[in-house]
Amino acid sequence: MRKLFGTDGIRGVANIYPMTVEIAMQVGRAIAFIVKKRAKGHRIVIGKDTRQSCYMLENALAAGICSMGVDVLLVGPLPTPGIAFITTSMRADAGVVISASHNPFQDNGIKIFSSDGFKLPDEVEAEIEDLIFSQKMAALRPVADEVGKAMRIDDARGRYIVFLKNTFPKKYTLDDFHIVLDCAHGATYGVAPFVFEELGAKVTPLGINPDGKNINDNCGALFPELMAEKVKNSGADIGLALDGDGDRLIVCDERGEIVDGDHIMAICARELLKQRKLKKKTLVATVMSNMGLEVAMEKMGGRMVRTAVGDRYVVECMRKKKYSFGGEQSGHLVFLDHITTGDGILAGLQLLAIMKKRKKPLSELAAIMHSFPQVLKNVRTSTKIDVNTLPNFTETVEAFEKKLGKDGRILVRASGTESVIRVMVEGKDLEEINVIADELCGLIREN
Repeated sequence: MRKLFGTDGIRGVANIYPMTVEIAMQVGRAIAFIVKKRAKGHRIVIGKDTRQSCYMLENALAAGICSMGVDVLLVGPLPTPGIAFITTSMRADAGVVISASHNPFQDNGIKIFSSDGFKLPDEVEAEIEDLIFSQKMAALRPVADEVGKAMRIDDARGRYIVFLKNTFPKKYTLDDFHIVLDCAHGATYGVAPFVFEELGAKVTPLGINPDGKNINDNCGALFPELMAEKVKNSGADIGLALDGDGDRLIVCDERGEIVDGDHIMAICARELLKQRKLKKKTLVATVMSNMGLEVAMEKMGGRMVRTAVGDRYVVECMRKKKYSFGGEQSGHLVFLDHITTGDGILAGLQLLAIMKKRKKPLSELAAIMHSFPQVLKNVRTSTKIDVNTLPNFTETVEAFEKKLGKDGRILVRASGTESVIRVMVEGKDLEEINVIADELCGLIREN
């Protein structure tokens, strides 16, 4: 059983176990211990989003790392993919992100990248937990000049901005685009506006005034309605909404209609297929992606494979099978030919490049895919539970699945980051799937 790590690092309410300075310092010590054991260089990058609690966790992590004789490179607020990029660019031995992504400001988290820019595999996370709880590091305390030091990398944002701009085709500019850009008062506020403006776009920015508490607060990828309304009122060509740590993207078209990650994947996959750059003609998505995406891929002459929920599982599948593009309905989009993890800004640039090349508005491009009606409902629980142990629950799900047949599906899963059971039902009849979802949620609440 995992003690600290979930599906996307360690996460919880800041200053409450496990997101305490004591655990953060021990995590820093454990990462440094592993780095010293496996790597020649001894440098670890630490970046963060804009949460107030990032300051205390940053200092605790840095102290833990330095106490083991490893140096720290502090980059300040920077999107999660930016930290993955800086880790590889600086030839560092690991990268640490202090962020709870799309969660509210009172939460925080720790995500770790290897020297190659990919998230740590399960076995290394398990090793970190073992080092912390077994006290194996207690006697290891470098002294005098063997203690590590911390230094700031002041130009990290600039390096990342240049990298992002270089992923956009050099023959194009964004001179004729008006973009509404919502940075969710998060880590992209000091990066994203500059990227699109320097490529020539007129940018109407939202969510660029973080105060430590307003990250993801009724804005960004989780609340794209604000962006969509601004697009309609301003006559913009497109709206881009990022989440707190910048690894996911939700967009809206010129009419203010929301376009989710599934539709973005369909648009980008078709373009990659035309350019013969979609390796093995395969798109990697998760079990949450709409059946309509699968149908669209088949019509294009490609195929779709599914993984468990979580961008790390998408990336693991892509690396193992040598695929090049994948993502999640929630807006994590991974262009493995460019970067090692989901990147909302980069995904926005790829989408804009397609619009530029095809000379079509987003509403027309998004028509490539027609979504099956889908209902997603959450049931908050006091503790994490296994729904398969609930009385009559499995039998009820099987009966509903038989009723839906090949034109529908049901997915019930526990969240990897909070005490929530997610119920997703898909089918041709919206009223029918709503009734099914409500009944399943009711069964969970009763138990």
